[in-house]
Amino acid sequence: MSILPVIVGYGGVGPAGRSSFDQAYRRMVLESLSPEEQQKTVAGLACMMKLVEWHEGAYKSQDGEVLDWAQVWERFSQRVCDGTLVRGIEEVSHYNPDAAPWQAALNVTPANGAVAFELTARDLPQPLPAGWQVSEVGDGKVRVVASGPQSVLMGSTRNMGVKAAGQLPTGFDPGSLYSSRFQPRGLQMAIIAATDAVRSIGVDWQVICDAVQPDEMGVYATSAMGQLSDEGLGGLMNSRSRGGRPTSKQVPMGLTSMPADFVNAYVLGNLGHTEAVAGACASFLYNLRAAVQDIRAGIRRVAVVGCAEAPVLPDVVEGYANMSALATEEKMAQLGDADPRRYSRPFGENAGFVIAESAQYIVLMDDALAVELGADIHGAVPDVFIDADGVKKSISGPGPGNYICFGKALSLARSILGLEAVQKRSFVMAHGSSTPQNRVTESIIFDRLAEAFDIQNWPVCAVKAYLGHSLAPASGDQLITALGAMRRGLIPGIKTIPSVAEDVHRQRLNIPLGDLPTGEQGMDIAFINAKGFGGNNATGVVFSARAAQQMVAKRYRQGWSDYNGRVQQTRVQALAYETAADRGELAPIYRFGEGSIDDQAVGISESEITIPGYGKAVPLNGANPYSDMV
Repeated sequence: MSILPVIVGYGGVGPAGRSSFDQAYRRMVLESLSPEEQQKTVAGLACMMKLVEWHEGAYKSQDGEVLDWAQVWERFSQRVCDGTLVRGIEEVSHYNPDAAPWQAALNVTPANGAVAFELTARDLPQPLPAGWQVSEVGDGKVRVVASGPQSVLMGSTRNMGVKAAGQLPTGFDPGSLYSSRFQPRGLQMAIIAATDAVRSIGVDWQVICDAVQPDEMGVYATSAMGQLSDEGLGGLMNSRSRGGRPTSKQVPMGLTSMPADFVNAYVLGNLGHTEAVAGACASFLYNLRAAVQDIRAGIRRVAVVGCAEAPVLPDVVEGYANMSALATEEKMAQLGDADPRRYSRPFGENAGFVIAESAQYIVLMDDALAVELGADIHGAVPDVFIDADGVKKSISGPGPGNYICFGKALSLARSILGLEAVQKRSFVMAHGSSTPQNRVTESIIFDRLAEAFDIQNWPVCAVKAYLGHSLAPASGDQLITALGAMRRGLIPGIKTIPSVAEDVHRQRLNIPLGDLPTGEQGMDIAFINAKGFGGNNATGVVFSARAAQQMVAKRYRQGWSDYNGRVQQTRVQALAYETAADRGELAPIYRFGEGSIDDQAVGISESEITIPGYGKAVPLNGANPYSDMV
């Protein structure tokens, strides 16, 4: 009997808003929602974006006017739409792409043989550059006469060709919600996202801790590129060239494991397993696989899985642009569409991907613990498959590994839910990066496998059309969107293209340009596909809440009515959090030094270790796994 890892909570922040309770998903399909759902979605985002606030039982605008849902929609729906999803890069939260900070390297020769200037003595470079003569002028200043050729860096700006990015909603500043001094933006987002996921469960975290051993918990999270802002590796690597010094915080803050480390230390107080698996743009699925394998093996009962990335930085954008990977203003003009909101065009005529920021986390439990605690089951992840590409010419180019991991994912889904479910009630959450190469190489994989499994009219979704490419969390963006699509029976279409490109393979695929209703039977299986630089291919199998609950109900049929009673209370608590979050109450769990455990509080014996705050001890009586060898 295999343990089923079930999804009991999910949350995050990204260009479409907050992930819990499908707010971000609803923003993507906004025009297809009922008027009530549209108003709810816009009101929640308007609070997040500081356009309105919830005060004394009502929404209030910045000028103090009291508003209801309908009035918030009427006044602010356009501003909410304009300030979400992929759009022009915003100077307030990032930089001005028309005048991005730059250092111009100049080689100059004084016109009259020498040039003189004054500066403070402590700023003199040591040793002195060639051709410098220095004399004191008093008050700690010196006069420099420089002769001959000189090399200088001059602060300047540059007009960058990349104008669009997927950014957090306009006006939402994650660092303003808690004491976040010296923390990179990506880690601020990780704190907010993990909190959102944990609170969405509807079961207090302490109740979960009381039910398990400390080492039966695990956090699996990473970033692909580390924290590259000035507070992390960006500042570390640039400080000397800017005339500064690295700080004591930049090295640890920049590590790729920090989206796990921060959640361990400041959100959960986790004493169990921690892991950070980086696999380029497939990193979320890599971490998800590690968690799923541990739960299925019975060594983990609770897992928090996530990724966080904040790469909307001039240096990062310039690097990807120099690879010809990003859509630029010039390339998009050649396609006849210079609107930054439509730069990301998966499976259409496109010119490169759009970089984005995002942080996404989910909470998994084993099926028995979910039933015991009355946790709501939002889906299940039976497995994730990973394969490399073999021999390559270009390390960033695609290869055949994705055929293998996707084929294994299809095979597993068929073996569990049956061929008919795969053929009739499954869809693909494509990597869909919006590059000319991807639209061909990924679509042919889907089309050929659809032929092998006799699938017709297979729906394919590509959320990067809305969100851009967030690198490590990208497959998390896909998974959380898939949960919303399966719950609500509506697959987001690719609305940034007028038609599917002619070179896309789609004899058996349905790539909708508008939101696609899934009908009465709905969808029970989502295949989450990810393709990363270096040959990092991964495909995850995600079951709907309906399918997962049916599986768990069959295993625990004798106690299922009791579980249904417990889960009602869980939903009441979860609804209370959703209501608060929709009103802009997003202050995170931030346990800076709170509840630190003293060495003397750890109980140690020959047979077990006990830790305050956990209901069960860590046993030290494990059996010899190599008894046949000793």
